[in-house]
Amino acid sequence: MAVEIRVPQLAESISEATVGRWAVKPGEAVARDQLLVELETDKVTVEVNAPEAGTLAEVLAQEGATVQVGDLLATLTAGAGAAAAKPAAKAEAPKAPQAAAPAPAAAPAATQGGSAAGQPLPAAAKLAAEQGVDVSGVTGTGKDGRVTKGDVLGLLQGGAAAPAAKPAVPAGPRPNAAREERQRMSKLRQVIARRLKEAQNTAAMLTTFNEVDMSALMAARKQYVEAFEKRHGVRLGFMSFFVKACVQALKEFPAVNAEIEGDDIVFKNYYNIGCAVSTPTGLVVPVIRDADQLSFAGIEKAIADFGKRARDGKLGLDELQGGTFSVSNGGVFGSLMSTPIINPPQSAILGMHKIQERPMAINGQVVIRPMMYLALSYDHRIIDGREAVSFLVRVKECIEDPQRLLFEM
Repeated sequence: MAVEIRVPQLAESISEATVGRWAVKPGEAVARDQLLVELETDKVTVEVNAPEAGTLAEVLAQEGATVQVGDLLATLTAGAGAAAAKPAAKAEAPKAPQAAAPAPAAAPAATQGGSAAGQPLPAAAKLAAEQGVDVSGVTGTGKDGRVTKGDVLGLLQGGAAAPAAKPAVPAGPRPNAAREERQRMSKLRQVIARRLKEAQNTAAMLTTFNEVDMSALMAARKQYVEAFEKRHGVRLGFMSFFVKACVQALKEFPAVNAEIEGDDIVFKNYYNIGCAVSTPTGLVVPVIRDADQLSFAGIEKAIADFGKRARDGKLGLDELQGGTFSVSNGGVFGSLMSTPIINPPQSAILGMHKIQERPMAINGQVVIRPMMYLALSYDHRIIDGREAVSFLVRVKECIEDPQRLLFEM
């Protein structure tokens, strides 16, 4: 019996995806729920598994193709003998190199990614550890030559992973072509580029700055960090304080938590805070829902969980939607000051930066204090300068006097 493998429902706001790496080749047996193909969307990677045991009959959507929800990806012939799919794949491993022969000329380019070449990405390292696979000799097809999860799956199913297909070089002489490497933009990177440019073109975006003295917060954290971790099983960071401070300020200045929909301004009486997380494939912004109802421990646990699963590519689509305000911490990479770009359809984003000791004039005395620059980018179409500046001042006051957060002042 032929079984159709179609693009699953992705999410309300996502209608298309790019076909990533096929984990199974036509003619190979598969077990029920075995991974067939990965689809790259603008937010996360979606795994499509076999609905039942059988043999992959035909692949209709090749790697790199753009597909819509409901499109036919492949056909599967259901039947006996598929239960031995995984053992069969391992048993045939010695014969598999003949399938990895095409395009040997692409291999040298993939190894010029610097010191990162050959290093597995988190998801690939996890899978390799679970399967007991040595990836030290695998030529990675990811960015900078890093080993991807697809490379490990290819290794498990028989031999070295095939080099990633690269777009053809445009016609015309390129003097330094031999020293260049081309890599197709992932679906995530394409959408990041489009959405950020859209935000610049659509919103009347401005940025206001302030600086915050981190002395009181750092002292409080130092005093309770060990007890907090012992009690709650998670480290006490700075992000939970900033999320709480933003929620407090959003309640006071609701326009910062609103969005434009046509000719209407939609004010949101809930606080879903997006926290930007950098991954090997791009920036994602998982959302802490109803952050106003969470404790410091609840926020820290959510952030830690998001960070780990984002790096492993395990975030769900629903976890990346519905944010009303975002926080980005460029300080973890050493950024002293920046102008973050709004995450549409939101109307504002807070940028945190590096904590750096600086001489400050306080009560007529010059003292050294740990300072952080804060930046609030906002859509001037619905947020006035007074509201934006006042919002940032309120965040500053909450961080410089953390007790305000306890009493919601």
